Order: sequence, then structure tokens, then C-alpha cells
Amino acid sequence: MELYTETALPVGSQVLLKHSDFPVSAATLRSDMVTLEEEGFLYQPHVSAGRIPTDQGYRIYVEEMMGEETLSRRDQERLQKELLMLRAKHVRLGRTTAKLLSVLSGNLAVSSTGANDFYDFGMKELIEKPEFREIDELCRLVETLDTLDEKLDGLMVKLKDGETHIYIGKENPIAGIDNCSMIVAPYKNREGEKGMLAIIGPKRMDYAKNKSLIEYMKKLLSSSLAVVIIVGTTGIISIIKV
Repeated sequence: MELYTETALPVGSQVLLKHSDFPVSAATLRSDMVTLEEEGFLYQPHVSAGRIPTDQGYRIYVEEMMGEETLSRRDQERLQKELLMLRAKHVRLGRTTAKLLSVLSGNLAVSSTGANDFYDFGMKELIEKPEFREIDELCRLVETLDTLDEKLDGLMVKLKDGETHIYIGKENPIAGIDNCSMIVAPYKNREGEKGMLAIIGPKRMDYAKNKSLIEYMKKLLSSSLAVVIIVGTTGIISIIKV
């Protein structure tokens, strides 16, 4: 899974053996991969190619193998600093929220609130992924994302508060992006307004990292922390949460 996530290239038994410490032969790995293919967890896009996960394979990974990942301290501090500064200036956070999630995930990110504020950032990053090189796939993706705000409005009503949802491929409730996965989480800000955060990327996205990004951002946006900014002659010296 990790090799395909990094390279977007089908993984064969020889490559897997080279990059792992499996105490078995390439022939044994090939046999195991054939079994996984027969059970619906892998598929082979071309006769001479390696294999890549199916939607079912990704689902097993997300539910049984992925585990929880804590957002790095560096990324936590970056998110805290940006949001606290904007909150202190009484700036609406939507666009910056989407931009930060996109930059840190490398995918398309969305920030939406019940007050009809909708922001997305990272379309360029998404359409440049290898999965969307074919013009038909690209056109279908762009057409769908062009009305993404309307589609997410409908989804927002159905989501339960406090839950982070991961939709993989054909599970996606937004028709037309079945070659993508989406991580989405509803939340309420400190004023009680409902909002939603989402990251949309290829099915080989880093699920653990992106889930931790969404959940940490949701925590910050839901926080009722007050802010004190200490300013010196050279600008902001420190930000203190109280």
C-alpha cells in the first residue's frame, strides 16, 4: 500500500520483495497476490503490470490496518498559529482553512459553513495527479468539481456531528468522482454554526495523515480558546492561548 501511495505505479512481487523484509520468495509473494486478486482486494491493470488495491482493498486497509496517526508537532503549531492570528483579527477563516489543508495534504481541500460560505483550494494539485492524465477522466472530474458546493450542501445535512467519514472510490456519495477518495467531517464553530471540512484526493492518498489533519483542524475551529498576541517592534513575538 505504501509503495503504491508514493509512486502511483502498480507494485509487482519483485519490487515488493526489494522494499520489504518478507522472509519469503518472489514466487510465494506472486502466489499471495494472485489470491488477494481472486478475493477482490487487488487488481492487475495490465497483463504485464504489477497490482494495485481495489476499493475493497483500501477499505480493509483503512478499517483494519491503518491505525491512528497523530499530526506532527510542526504541523499542529503551523495550524494553530495561522488560525489564531486570523481569529484575533476577526477574519473569516474559510479560505485559509481550505488552503492550509490543501498545502499540508497535497490534495483538494474544502471548507464550508451553514452560512453559505464555501471555499476550495488545491484543484491544480488534484488534477496534476497521475490518475487523471487521461483526458476523459480529467474532464469528468473537473465537471463534477465545478458544482462541488451544491453537492456538498446536500451531504452536509446527512452527516452526523462529531464523526469523520472516509469514502473510497465508488462509495463516494458525490457521483462523478469514483476515482477519488474523500475524507469529510462536520463540526460546529464556537458560535454554534455548522461547518464541514473535506479533503478529496486519489484513492492512494495518505489516509492516516489526512484524517489527522481534518480532525485537528476541526478541533481548532470548534475551540473556544481566547487569544493574546504579544507584539514587539519587529512584529508578532508570540501567541498565547488562554
